[in-house]
Amino acid sequence: MRNISKKILLTLLVLFVITSGCSMNTEPKELNTSENYPDLWQNETFAQRFQEATPQNPSVVESAMELSKKYAKLSEDAALLRQQNESLSAKNQQLREQVASLEEKLKQTQKELSDTTEVLLDMQLELNNWKSDVLGFREEMRNAQTAQLQALMKIMKVLGGDSTIEMARTN
Repeated sequence: MRNISKKILLTLLVLFVITSGCSMNTEPKELNTSENYPDLWQNETFAQRFQEATPQNPSVVESAMELSKKYAKLSEDAALLRQQNESLSAKNQQLREQVASLEEKLKQTQKELSDTTEVLLDMQLELNNWKSDVLGFREEMRNAQTAQLQALMKIMKVLGGDSTIEMARTN
């Protein structure tokens, strides 16, 4: 990095030396006179607007060194930004792959959920049918139990038991 700034500085210095020795007045005479310019342009504040705001004018070498320092700093910043960009691009690609994977899992889970919901609805329908069947046969089941009790009472009488119907109803 130092070699580059030295080369830039040397190149600027050589250009300055070459251009300072070749400053000949090649413009026509009538353009050099201040009479051809408007009054506003001849004002001293108008001429000062093109000068730098610094109180002292740095030399060409100092300006070249300052510019080379700025260039070096900007080069480092650009390299850092490039590295950050590559890092963020890699992370972005990784996140895209992760999103694709998660979307696939989500589709699978949604499919499984819809299948499970369908099975649960079928089971609920079957349960409701079973309940209605059981409740519908409730009276028949009572009649069957009553017939069983009467048969047991007859068996007890045949065996010599002395039980009455009222006793059977309380048990």
